Amino acid sequence: MEGGNNSSWTVSSPTVLTQCDAPIPTPGPNQVLVRVNAISLNHRDHTVLHHTYPLPTKASLIPCSDGAGTVVSAGPDSSWQTRCGEVVILYPNTWLQGDLSNFDVESVLGGGDAHGTLTKYIVLDDVQVLESPINLTVEEASTLPTAALTAWNALFMGPIPCQPGISIVTQGTGGVSSFAIQLAAAAGATIIATSSSDEKLKVAKQLGATHLINYRKTPNWSEEVLRITNGRGVDHVVNVAGSSTIEESLLSVRQGGVVSVLGMLSESKKTDLVPMLMMGGKTLRGVLGAGSKEMHEQLVKFIQHHDIHPTIARVFEFDQAVDGFAYMENHNEVGKIIISA
Repeated sequence: MEGGNNSSWTVSSPTVLTQCDAPIPTPGPNQVLVRVNAISLNHRDHTVLHHTYPLPTKASLIPCSDGAGTVVSAGPDSSWQTRCGEVVILYPNTWLQGDLSNFDVESVLGGGDAHGTLTKYIVLDDVQVLESPINLTVEEASTLPTAALTAWNALFMGPIPCQPGISIVTQGTGGVSSFAIQLAAAAGATIIATSSSDEKLKVAKQLGATHLINYRKTPNWSEEVLRITNGRGVDHVVNVAGSSTIEESLLSVRQGGVVSVLGMLSESKKTDLVPMLMMGGKTLRGVLGAGSKEMHEQLVKFIQHHDIHPTIARVFEFDQAVDGFAYMENHNEVGKIIISA
């Protein structure tokens, strides 16, 4: 297979994707060649394309961090030498285990200087390839490395691990929030889902939410959370909106509760959080880097055991990658956007 033709999309200039061809790469020692079959888009990919990501986008960068595919061949001493044909997930960074101090933002695929997954063939180190859950299609599996793993990290790796009896507030029905609802519901938690429309809240209920709040109709939604919880507040708020909802999030959690911040989708504003944090003994936890490979392996087992299936909004063909990115900017549907390769 090596020596043939490989097609990729590159960021040729801000907002511009260009399709180009190059030889199929050859795996070296302890490396594996994967035929990428599906790429899942994330908000980060939009920022890389528009050159608003914190790391400068190098010339002709291949974007995207998430993907899944099939093992084609393996290099010398690779642990995948006898496993050609297996469906695998591409793990996008070098944080293998331990805490966040082991995360290197510059190594994450599809940003800065690190070529990503919007390509038909990719060579990765053995440690960056994981078995796919047997219950998922390759398109579904491609959604796990960022959205699902971020939700897993927030729910199960923080100071109040998700378990039966825990109460959680989620925000919206984007990729991370949808996974948070599904994972928390499978763990036996009670979920209060907030969203901007009743139609999206119906989807949240189908995913496993127990209580529903339309934040456009109820802008002070912490009051409704307190009503639902009989004045106690929830154990955990999974916050993807960022600054604009931090106060409501902190007002919604119980004494000693936690707010996990997973996104910055709203405009920044100055807020004095110290009284709520100190007097409530509350924890504000940032979740960075999605999670380690060790966490990802735990996530895969959980998804397989509970037969959880990601929600997919739309699948675009590889030659339609530009349309897929444009759709990501404007779409209102629930679920992930996939580029099929």
